[in-house]
Amino acid sequence: MLNPSTGEDEIIELVLDVVKKNVTKCCPPVIVGIGVGGTSSEVVKLARTASFRNLEIRNLDKRYRQLEEKILDAINETGIGPQGLGGKTTALACNIEYAPCHMASLPLAVFMSCHSTRRADSKISPP
Repeated sequence: MLNPSTGEDEIIELVLDVVKKNVTKCCPPVIVGIGVGGTSSEVVKLARTASFRNLEIRNLDKRYRQLEEKILDAINETGIGPQGLGGKTTALACNIEYAPCHMASLPLAVFMSCHSTRRADSKISPP
């Protein structure tokens, strides 16, 4: 639970701290899902939902889309890389889902997906 006056830079640093401490437990490269707002239980669901978003779909809200890009760049600049062995790609995506919340609090949750949550879609048509 953050202070509602928490700034963008503080949120980026908080997410980076979580990623640096935990990403190697998740088989990087990962997809980082971030939940902002709602209640303390809703924010966790938002973070998980964000992690399942298609890699090609960006947030419709310009502010959150820009924050997603900043956080993704910062994560990949850590140099942790695939499997934590070093490299440029620590995360494939950073997605944020948000909900309204009480003005006296700012719930935030970070979820990192492992390889088991990656998926692909295909359609098999008869010849």
